[in-house]
Amino acid sequence: MSAWRAFGPVPDYWVDAWQRSILFLDILRERGNQYWEHNAATAPNVLTFAADELVLDGRNLPRPVNYGLVRIKPPEGVKTDPAKPPYIVVDPRAGHGPGIGGMKQDSEIGVALAAGHPCYFVGFLPQPLPGQTIEDVCEAEAAFIAEVARRHPQAEGKPVIVANCQAGWQVMMAAALHPDLTGPILLAGSPLSYWAGERGKNPLRYLGGVLGGTWMTALAGDLGDGIFDGAALVANFESLDLPNTYWEKPYNVYSKVDTEGPRFLDFETWWGSPVLLNAEEMQWIADNLFVGNKLSTGALRTSEGVRIDLRNIRSPIVVFCSWGDNITPPQQALGWITDIYDHEREIAANGQTIVYCLHQTIGHLGIFVSGKVATKEHREFTSCMDMIDLAPPGLYEAVITEVEPDTANAALIDGRWLFSLQPRTVADVAEIVGERPDDDLRFAAVARVSETNLALYRDFLAPTVQAMSTPLSAEVLRWTHPNRLRFAAFSDVNPLMKPVEGLAKAVRQGREPAEPDNPLVAIEKATAAWISASLQAYGLARDAMTEAAFVAAYGARLTQAAAGLDRQAPRRHIERDLVREADEARLRSDLEQKFEIGGASEAAARALIYVNRPDGSFDERGSAMFKVLRAAQPADERLPAAELKELVKEQDLLLRLDEERAIQAIPKLLPPDAGRRKRVLDEVHGLVEARGNLAEEGRRRLQRVDALFEMGAAGHA
Repeated sequence: MSAWRAFGPVPDYWVDAWQRSILFLDILRERGNQYWEHNAATAPNVLTFAADELVLDGRNLPRPVNYGLVRIKPPEGVKTDPAKPPYIVVDPRAGHGPGIGGMKQDSEIGVALAAGHPCYFVGFLPQPLPGQTIEDVCEAEAAFIAEVARRHPQAEGKPVIVANCQAGWQVMMAAALHPDLTGPILLAGSPLSYWAGERGKNPLRYLGGVLGGTWMTALAGDLGDGIFDGAALVANFESLDLPNTYWEKPYNVYSKVDTEGPRFLDFETWWGSPVLLNAEEMQWIADNLFVGNKLSTGALRTSEGVRIDLRNIRSPIVVFCSWGDNITPPQQALGWITDIYDHEREIAANGQTIVYCLHQTIGHLGIFVSGKVATKEHREFTSCMDMIDLAPPGLYEAVITEVEPDTANAALIDGRWLFSLQPRTVADVAEIVGERPDDDLRFAAVARVSETNLALYRDFLAPTVQAMSTPLSAEVLRWTHPNRLRFAAFSDVNPLMKPVEGLAKAVRQGREPAEPDNPLVAIEKATAAWISASLQAYGLARDAMTEAAFVAAYGARLTQAAAGLDRQAPRRHIERDLVREADEARLRSDLEQKFEIGGASEAAARALIYVNRPDGSFDERGSAMFKVLRAAQPADERLPAAELKELVKEQDLLLRLDEERAIQAIPKLLPPDAGRRKRVLDEVHGLVEARGNLAEEGRRRLQRVDALFEMGAAGHA
């Protein structure tokens, strides 16, 4: 027992508090030193995994960018399968540096490698290249995807793209412009519909309005001498959660100073390393996405006049979002679906497969870095991505449930979670998004006001600001930004921190933690809880006032009329495309000729879709059974993955066009060989029964399929 404890709880607590203060300062000192070391690197990142090759340097592309594609080296003991589709993890350039997708062993990269997939990572340098644009970045990402696909000709499927946060809209733009490049796209916490949100819960969407539009973005870029500081974006994120930013995070380290240091330092390496963007890049993002909301409505065009239409994307799109995310709430992650489609029939007719998965509690960063999410949701996405890729076009929700003792055919399930796709309607998504025409009118007014204010700034104030700004003044502003200064100020660069290292070493040698039942420890925790609650109350009051000011200012008829808006809210919906409609009509005409064209594979796919249509759901048991049956097929009968995917899509469209005609044509597709017909029918039974007992309508349809196969036998007798 410490000698201090003989004098009661007060000196015992104060010795502990003093020691914790020294150790806390030492952790901040380590963080500051780590900050300098990390930012001195040529290509700083926080990847846990080593890269064994720089595959493509974006600086050498025809349209140079500061992005790069690297191949991830599998950890010792992990082998990748060249037949499995490669994974490409793309990190967001939204203020922070790269590496969040592979920051831990249990991460998006770690899960993909553990499943045997070759893995690549798209990161970026801290400094943008002069003249680099968002369009250049999208073209670079398309080049990266094409190169990965070229390197894996044996893979059964195109590269799978995992796009985190802001990288999501970049990848979607690239996929819309190059629809034949990508395999399935997993959007993790990615905003695509920027006006969407819920009153009282998503204050960040009001920021453009309360600032009077994007003129301040232009001001920041001009003060930065043509460079926008990502630290400003980090500060915006931090302002959303005042208790965590200003109290809970530092207090958690202080209160657990003996154990919390390493975890804190790992995270702060990423959080405290803001990157830079060209002012033109940031202005484009603010004008066209955050304020303009032009992506999901098809209002964006390339420099060559090509419209960026998300309906062009041919690969499955998986949206992973969370109700606990206050940066990209589900409304912003899913609103693009209702912006584009009025009915799920349109999704299927367009040949798109859209899957969404809703987490109930995890926060924005947890979507990328939480080990629990990686070992559950991301693991299930990875293990079932081939099932998603082969699913008939339509709208689904991914549901992940724990395997119960009485789960049928549990041996077909990989792990303790069952992954299933449940059919959903556009109306289901609309209920989540909760569209509000009155809010749309307000945000439309913000967009108009923003254009006016930006024009006024550029004409009357920007010339003066630009004349006063120099590379030196811009550099001074960056280094004195609070989000950098708080790191640098506690490093060894500050002479006042020099004694801390020695003091901390002495404290660790004589560490005397207070007893857990010390009453002053209880008072400290109660005080900490009160401070946290006070900051929370202040933040809620601030957000409520911000929202009220936004609603009042941009809901006023005077504001809306001055912005040139009438009383009817603009429809947040993509416009018709006559060329697309002509292509769809041509497709329907072509399908009319294909009801009786095909063979055993077409018959099996058509029968499976027909039997499954009343329920419409799929789960990994059927996918596992399919892999077993596919592996047992003779090599000359096994279709390549790409052809099989197109076959399933075509058979689904035929059934949607005329179900009865499609089913009655099955006997004409069957092979004359009785043994092969029986094998095909057994495969159909095995697949539809993998989930256990069929519902009554499913059994009736399966019996009809049996009869149709018998008709096929009679026809070949």
